[in-house]
Order: sequence, then structure tokens, then C-alpha cells
Amino acid sequence: MNLEKVFENNKAWIKGKLEVRDNYFEELGKGQSPELLYIGCSDSRVSTEELMGAKPGEVFVHRNIANMVISIDLNTMSVVNYAVNHLKVNHIVVCGHYACGGVKAAMQSADLGILNPWLRNIRDVYRIHNSELNNIKDEEKKYDRLVELNVKEQCVNLIKTAAVQKAYRDRGLKVHGWVFDVHTGKLIDLKIDFEKYLHDIMEIYHLD
Repeated sequence: MNLEKVFENNKAWIKGKLEVRDNYFEELGKGQSPELLYIGCSDSRVSTEELMGAKPGEVFVHRNIANMVISIDLNTMSVVNYAVNHLKVNHIVVCGHYACGGVKAAMQSADLGILNPWLRNIRDVYRIHNSELNNIKDEEKKYDRLVELNVKEQCVNLIKTAAVQKAYRDRGLKVHGWVFDVHTGKLIDLKIDFEKYLHDIMEIYHLD
């Protein structure tokens, strides 16, 4: 990538926006009020706003390796709490994608250094669902299913948080699980049953 070209592209982008609306950046600078928090993977092939057809200011975005929601990750938890408590989003989406390098790396028998503790959380997803996954003989299909199950488990991790439970109680916030198919460009809704997951965990994770 030619970094000088980036600045040329930026100038062209500014020009294009101002040609459509001369106060575009004045309006953009007034603040944000997104309805949606999107937690996705850092993979360079997944362009968050573009794949949803969203405009600047409509989606609050957090990305990390394999779209994880880990309770002791201050980065993710700060994003969730800011989005839910201050921006007042009404929807949180965890979006994984097929052919995820993080998911594949987690299943390797290799020492990946600083990635080890991060990827261990994906290995825990495999451990929870090992009966189903071990019955899938095709390796690519197994990885695809692990991608889906990982999204579902990260949704559960969100539902365990006080911020999400309070926002659900106060204004009906919902959590959604999606997968982006890099082979077709399609977004797939995994139909997360928010109320069922919430009910299932309330005995242990109920927070006032």
C-alpha cells in the first residue's frame, strides 16, 4: 500500500462529500447517536459499515481478534459500557466471519506466544461444544460451525454483564449474533434467542 495515496484518497473523499452536502463535516462534528454497537473481528476483509450499508454516526464499532467478549478485557468492557450507558444503543451485534484466522489458530497445537491466553477463550468454546464439533468430519465445515458457536458464546458473555441486563430491563436492549460469509458477501443472522439465554443464566448471573 502506498501511504501517500491514502492522503490523496482522503482529499478526494472530502471533495466528494462536500459536493453532495456542503455542511457534511459540520453536521458530522456535532456528535453521534448510534443505535447499534457492532463487535467484530479485526480481519482486513470485513469492512464493518460497508457490508451493512451504514453511514458515519450510525454504528459504534469495536473489533478484535475473533470478535471476542472477555470479561477481563478492559478495552471491550469499556466499549460495551460506554455504548450501552452513555450512547444508549438499543442493539448489540457480535459478528464473526467464516474463514476466521483467529478461530483456526486457536485449534492449532502450537505456541503462539502472547496470543495463547486470548485464543484459549476460543478453545473453551470448542470444549463446551466438543460433542457436536467432533462429529463434523469436514475440517472447513467444522471451523465454520466453531465460528458460529463462538459468536453465540460471545453473545452469552454480553448477556452476563450488568450493563446489558439493566439496559434490557430499562429499554429493551437486544443482543444479536451474525456471521459474515466472506465467500458470498452475505450477512447471516444466527437468530440468537436473547430471552432464552438470559433466562438460562439468571440463576448465576442475575445482577441488580
